[in-house]
Formats: sequence, structure tokens, C-alpha cells
Amino acid sequence: MDKDAAADLQIAGIGGAAGGAYNHVSLEGLSRINGPVTARTFTGNGRMRLGGSLTVEQMETNGDLKIGGGLRVGTMKHDGLLKVDGGLHGESFTLNGMADIKGDCELENFTAEGVVAIGGFLSAGSVELVLQGQAKVKEIGVESLVIRKGGSGAWSRLAGGMIPKLRAELQARVIEGDFLDLEYTEAEVVRGTVIIIGEGCRVGRVEYRDRLTVHPGARVGMEEKIGG
Repeated sequence: MDKDAAADLQIAGIGGAAGGAYNHVSLEGLSRINGPVTARTFTGNGRMRLGGSLTVEQMETNGDLKIGGGLRVGTMKHDGLLKVDGGLHGESFTLNGMADIKGDCELENFTAEGVVAIGGFLSAGSVELVLQGQAKVKEIGVESLVIRKGGSGAWSRLAGGMIPKLRAELQARVIEGDFLDLEYTEAEVVRGTVIIIGEGCRVGRVEYRDRLTVHPGARVGMEEKIGG
């Protein structure tokens, strides 16, 4: 994209626009963009609907955002509801709210407080999740993963009101990483170098290389030291 030649896109109130290559996208209110978008920066507040994929260097949004394709981003911060019909690939993503990502998620740094659902594989350098409801990820592969249970915040009350029987926990089939510090996590297999299985965890099998710590309030089916 020629950043100097690209135009800006601004919608305030209720409006729509075509997809395309833009320098800066600013959305306020109720907005819809038909088709894929490429931009240098993207800011938005309100109810935002994109009919295709989004590629952006820097992004900050608040409200209800739905992307009808994949999302490629440098740095992103979102407060509110986020739905991505494809995968999410980027450097840094900070979330305060609820996110539903249909495909794989590949990030350098991922920090979230709220509720997260990832339909594919989560691959990241560093992940910190504060759970305000039930989170689901198919498989996780990271360098560092820290899971904590949040308090009774706004997203916890919202998630509990929508699906009251679901407790705040992370559900995954396989979790693998160098450093894993988990609370309120349910997994079939947890595999890593240094593993802390904290309060509220339910794990079928733990495979560790250097060190394993298990909280008295956790349930682990099998423990095995692997490697040299």
C-alpha cells in the first residue's frame, strides 16, 4: 500500500463505506465497511461491522466489533466485544472484554481480561489471561502462560448472566510451553519445562522437564518427568 497516496476513511454517526486501502480509518457510532480493508491505523467506537478481512499496523477500538475474515495487526487494544471469522495474527493484542476468534491465533504478546474463545491453535510468546468466564482454546503452544481467575468485574457478571452455569475457567485439549503457571484450567495434557498447577485445575496428564508444583486444590491424573 502506498501510504502517502492512500486516503483516510472517517464515519461518524450511522454510515457505510467500501473496502480498500486507507491511511487512517476512524469509526464512531454505527458503521459498516463492505469488503476487506488495509490501513496504517484504525480507531473505532460503537458498533462496527467489516465485511472482509482487516490488515492494519496499529489499532484501538471500543464497543462491538465484527470482522468477516482474518485479522492481521501490529499492535491492537480492544475494549468490548470482538468477533473474528478467520484467524488473528499479530505482534501484541490487549483485550478487556469478550473475544471469539474462529481460526488460529498467532501473537508475540497476548494479554486479556474477560472471556476468550479460539477455535484453532493459540501460538504465542507470552500470554496472560484473567478469566471472567469460561474460556475455550483448542490447543496452546507458548513460551510463557499465566492464567488467573478474575474477580466479580463487569465482564464476569455479563458472562454469568448469559450462561450462568459456566464457571470461570480455561478449557483446552493440550497446553505446551516453557513456563506454565495455571489456575482454574481444565486440560487433557499439560507439557512444559517449569509447570505450576494451581488452584481449581483439572488435568489428565502432566509432563514436565525441570520442575512441577501442584496445588492441593488441583486434580492431576498422571505426572511424568520427561527428557534428560
